[in-house]
Amino acid sequence: MGLDPDDLYEVDSDVPDLTGAVLMHHFEGFMDAGSAGRLLAEHLLGGGGHRVVARFDVDRLIDYRSRRPTMTYAVDHWEDYDAPELVVHLLHDADDTPFLLLSGPEPDHDWERFCAAVRNLVERWGVRLTAGFHGIPMGTPHTRPLGVTAHATRKDLVGEHQPLPNRLQVPGSLAALLEYRLGEWGHDAVGFAAHVPHYLAQSTYPAASLIVLDALSRSTGLSLPEGELRAAAELADAEINRQVAESAEIADVVRALERQYDTFIEASERGSLLAESVEHMPTAEELGSQFERFLAEQNGGDGPER
Repeated sequence: MGLDPDDLYEVDSDVPDLTGAVLMHHFEGFMDAGSAGRLLAEHLLGGGGHRVVARFDVDRLIDYRSRRPTMTYAVDHWEDYDAPELVVHLLHDADDTPFLLLSGPEPDHDWERFCAAVRNLVERWGVRLTAGFHGIPMGTPHTRPLGVTAHATRKDLVGEHQPLPNRLQVPGSLAALLEYRLGEWGHDAVGFAAHVPHYLAQSTYPAASLIVLDALSRSTGLSLPEGELRAAAELADAEINRQVAESAEIADVVRALERQYDTFIEASERGSLLAESVEHMPTAEELGSQFERFLAEQNGGDGPER
């Protein structure tokens, strides 16, 4: 006998009418290059004026031994426990339009049941669109415009974003399954993945969060201010440029990626993806070794901190 999905969460007794609202979601634990999704979720919650309207039972959903929560020990006693939370926040955009953000660790268990629980909330509140976001590593330079991969339950929800030309099989994620199931159940859902230069994938890269913020604003119609995210992106870019300028080796790698990017764009505009010449393009092994060396040189091997 299947368990009731409604048993997975508790809802605030004083939730206003949310008919037509957008539900955004970001789950920690899956791929998030440049911490693009995490930074954006923190940015959205950093404005204040939000409250929790639903809370999921993490004891049923999280494997604590695979992702142990942090505890603080002070001298002779345990002082604090950083309990994981998987919650839905109620926020408002710059025009005071309400929207929702579901965030927290990606559940380890009961994915289907969790998706059904989110469906129940979507139907209970009259949500018109769900939208997920994160970052993925790509072989692109930070000196060129960042791209976004968009996918949705209906073609017209993708908008102006160019689809990938391939058919791929990849490891699943809860966010992907949620979008897939919502589509099967007749609900609109969309997802955005910022393209993060893979030599910055282990760093925090606010520029990627900005590009996703713009995609979300266009898709949802919400007025989502950039706030301090823009300033953080400019500071991070300045630091990246400084580090690249100080290493001729890394500068060569970035220039190679620039040539590859420019060749691809030029070919795309001609209607052909075949480059006229690839003699100056580095091999995957060459790029990989350079990137590993680059990351190892920054802050003792953990990548550049932002």
